[in-house]
Amino acid sequence: MIAVIVQARMGSTRLPGKTLADVAGKPMLARLVERARRIPGVERVIIATTEKPADEAILKFAADLGLPAYAGSEEDVLDRFYQTARRFGVSVVVRVTPDCPLLDPEVSGLVVARFVEARGTVDYASNTQPPTFPDGLDTEVFSVAALTRSWREATEFSEREHVTAYIWKHPELFRLVNVARDPDLSGRRWTVDEPADLEFVRAVYHRLGETFDMRDALELLRRHPDLEAINRGTARNEGYAKSVRADRALTDPRRT
Repeated sequence: MIAVIVQARMGSTRLPGKTLADVAGKPMLARLVERARRIPGVERVIIATTEKPADEAILKFAADLGLPAYAGSEEDVLDRFYQTARRFGVSVVVRVTPDCPLLDPEVSGLVVARFVEARGTVDYASNTQPPTFPDGLDTEVFSVAALTRSWREATEFSEREHVTAYIWKHPELFRLVNVARDPDLSGRRWTVDEPADLEFVRAVYHRLGETFDMRDALELLRRHPDLEAINRGTARNEGYAKSVRADRALTDPRRT
């Protein structure tokens, strides 16, 4: 079974509660789920949250939408994915994140199709290695075999917190493919980590309604370039960089 697994929690250092923040009348997570369900080739959408009391709100959200859900470790997200895939019989994982309510199902479908076409010769497909799509359309597809190997072998904090880091850091162990576009649009920020990002996403939904794709958003921004000034200046993948800094701090010999 090909399934989208969405990691979701209420805790966030930069924007607490963002997962269920309102975007055009619905929780941001609902906007992501709507789009994930439309990804070609996907059979199921599953929520992977944590055992923390605050995340009971995520479990209730999933139940209200009839979505299967699993609650596991907060920090060891790799284990959370592994346990979720095992519990629900997933053979191919599609990873998108709830802070991407502008996700384009067609773009994600290109990554799924690339993986399926090369099945048996590829362990991991993405549009992020390197990124050429707007930040917020990130999609990763990988086999449960690759997930299982990562779960067994990954030891660094950043590799446990960021599910696929062990895979794409080790091309000598895993067979990787990337879906790219030209021109490169990776400098555009369509994800939600900061209050300004949420303001930007709400502005896009306000102008385009519920159903739109990457092309529609690009045309909107061509006509209204001032919108991109709302959240300009935040670095891409800042969360992963923070985790890597934590790795270095834990292994710093001056700490012993």
